[in-house]
Amino acid sequence: MLAICPGEFFPTANPNLPSSMGIQPNQTSVDKHMLSGRWVGPVLPPVFWGTLSLILCVVILLLLNVTQARHAFEQIQSVISDTAGWFFVLSINLFLALVIYLCFSKYGAIRLGGPAATPDFTYWGWFTMLFSAGMGIGLVFWSVAEPIHHYVSPPMGPGETVEAAELAMSVTLLHWGVHAWGIYALVGLALAFFAFNQGLPLTIRSVFFPLLGDKIYGPIGYLIDTVAAVATVFGLATSLGFGVQQINAGLNYMFGVPESVGIQVSLIAGITCITLVSVVLGLDRGIRRLSELNIGLAGILLLFVIVVGPTLFLFDSLVQNAGLYLSHLPQLSLWTEAYQSTSWQNDWTIFYWAWWIAWSPFVGMFIARISRGRTIQEFVLGVVAVPFVTTLVWLTAFGNSALYEELFGQGGMATVITDNAAFGLFALLERYPVSEVSAAIGVILVAIFFVTSADSGAYVVGIITAGGQETPSVGLRALWAILGSVVAAGFLIGGGLVALRTASILSGLPFAIVLTVLCVSLLKGLREEFHKM
Repeated sequence: MLAICPGEFFPTANPNLPSSMGIQPNQTSVDKHMLSGRWVGPVLPPVFWGTLSLILCVVILLLLNVTQARHAFEQIQSVISDTAGWFFVLSINLFLALVIYLCFSKYGAIRLGGPAATPDFTYWGWFTMLFSAGMGIGLVFWSVAEPIHHYVSPPMGPGETVEAAELAMSVTLLHWGVHAWGIYALVGLALAFFAFNQGLPLTIRSVFFPLLGDKIYGPIGYLIDTVAAVATVFGLATSLGFGVQQINAGLNYMFGVPESVGIQVSLIAGITCITLVSVVLGLDRGIRRLSELNIGLAGILLLFVIVVGPTLFLFDSLVQNAGLYLSHLPQLSLWTEAYQSTSWQNDWTIFYWAWWIAWSPFVGMFIARISRGRTIQEFVLGVVAVPFVTTLVWLTAFGNSALYEELFGQGGMATVITDNAAFGLFALLERYPVSEVSAAIGVILVAIFFVTSADSGAYVVGIITAGGQETPSVGLRALWAILGSVVAAGFLIGGGLVALRTASILSGLPFAIVLTVLCVSLLKGLREEFHKM
């Protein structure tokens, strides 16, 4: 979901931070095992080489056994989803319940950065960046395709009815709503608290200090960071894979470019070159300017669809979607398909929960940095509520516009999207005036999201593999940007959409276990901070 990650949003050590656990802020910012590489700069070898080795092994095995890989991906996804689906559902609800509890509990008054900390950004600036974080390749890809998929094949009841349309929007909002942002809020809150209040490095292992102590600077801590880095790369590859499929579909619509894995791999290579230019230019001159451009294009496309589409229907749907989502939320969020023998939940809900978990180090680190000076209550309300409202508006505009065509318009959207989900956005825009222009904006939008996601994702993986240093070298960031694209290309060659889904589920499961333990560690750390206060 993440779109931007400007460089000045990442922290530097603050000598004024309190050290409630006996750790001076600058003492632990560099691990004693750090080494300086010739091309990639300072790295933490156990995490760097562990992450690199795992990723390369997966890609090499994938490319050497493409035929077997396709079958293996289907089997792996089925086994994990069938056996661990209940765990994903339970843990996702646990994460959301915990952040809501922290928001309204006695811990809500704790200020990130200490009692004297002041916010780095105004409310408007903070909300704007949270809005930016709520947009991304995945949301653009699925905003049209997913509601239509659920309308045709709902999780319960007959398809292509009014009831199916209502359920389709409820389920889509479930997947992109408060549960997803509850995960990000949990990780972001933990990172912000231990970095800004305890003076620890801005990396995942730091949040386990209350449980592990100095062991976070040993094999256990390095394993946690390695799992986080691998999960982030696989989550990034999933987004990039969806993005390049949609770019290919847009080029096919505008210029007749064939849709094939070969074309998509070539597009990944070309866009990765642009990403490297962004890396070299630096975060302020590269990714920040691209992100500002992308938010503008997203706003233009959103307003275009609202104005030229079924405007009154969209406003009615916005209100009704909110009500349907809230009324269906308890049932859908705890639904495990126990009394059905279908694979619907495995294909959709479990995939999304694993994807968001895999993304959580990435988005959480971004959210943590821009939230210094906020109380925990402000943090949770802002991080969960603001992006959800943005997502609600975006999905209503595009999803309900597509459903309108099926319910009251020409129809045909379901046929197009069933054949090729990546073509959904362009199939909708084709129904409106100046479709060539709007389609071009859509392609540019996804392409820039590809660049900003790859660049900022590489930045976050760079921070983790550099031991929590807030300014990883250009060489290290370039390496991870290239590898993220290589992994995306490998999954497209090895299994397409099934491979992308499996990658998220495979990396999301171990990190879900990590996040479960994180909940305990965060509560312990907050309890100690509250007693100090």
